[in-house]
Amino acid sequence: MVKHGLDPSHRKSPHRHEMSQVIRRCEELGAFLEIAKPKIDQLFQMVGNTGCCVLLTDDQGVVLDQRSTDADAEIFNRWGLWSGADWSESSEGTNGIGTCLAEERQVTIHRDEHFFTRNTGMSCMDAPIFGPDGALIGALDVSSCRADQTESYTRLIGNVVMQAAKQIETEAFRAAFPKARIIAAPDARSDGAVLLAVDQDDLVIGATRAARRLYQLEQGGVMTPMPASDILGRDSGMSALERAERAALKRAIARAGGNVSAAARELGIGRATLYRRMNRLGIGES
Repeated sequence: MVKHGLDPSHRKSPHRHEMSQVIRRCEELGAFLEIAKPKIDQLFQMVGNTGCCVLLTDDQGVVLDQRSTDADAEIFNRWGLWSGADWSESSEGTNGIGTCLAEERQVTIHRDEHFFTRNTGMSCMDAPIFGPDGALIGALDVSSCRADQTESYTRLIGNVVMQAAKQIETEAFRAAFPKARIIAAPDARSDGAVLLAVDQDDLVIGATRAARRLYQLEQGGVMTPMPASDILGRDSGMSALERAERAALKRAIARAGGNVSAAARELGIGRATLYRRMNRLGIGES
């Protein structure tokens, strides 16, 4: 690439960071790697016997975790598909990991689509992973060493990688908001998990990258809490206090199994008073 001053005929393997640096990068990601490991293992079980390896990188394209069969380990190590290798676009030009991170989207780089000629023997399927704060956290990669791998099979694996990345993102988001109610919004167009974290006061306190885009929220960092009704829709005929009161009454009635008398006792009001408030707020006994 002209931008990075790279020569496509350059034969030297990807730069590898010292293991001490890899360990430091892993520590910076903390619990995220522990969440990701079971998903990486599951993905490897699906593709490992087909001549593929599985890699997880940080947001700079440095490989932090890797899976391959013993039979394929030597070739993947020689190609630089190994822990510590730098696959950023600035180092390797167009490639699955680096291009995925640079464009922050799912990509498949099949054989001669790679920038360096030494990388044209591999096919790479990648998906970005965004953290609970909506910021890019890394990339999930499956790379193949098979010369007979077809483009259709490559696309199939690409879809599996995308789903695995979404699962990792979902688990990391749930772990970041353990006391919140997690709302999943249906959005078939999104490659990422569309999730909102809602606290006990019905305030949205967190959102995934895809949810932030869908609902036009702050694109990165800690969210400013905002009412869930403002994001998910509201009944414009009710004031905020009326909506809050209606929600409180419905919760009490639900806890009491529909028994209005028991709900009134829980709320500390008379049965007749509860009925009047139910009628005013349009709450039926059912």
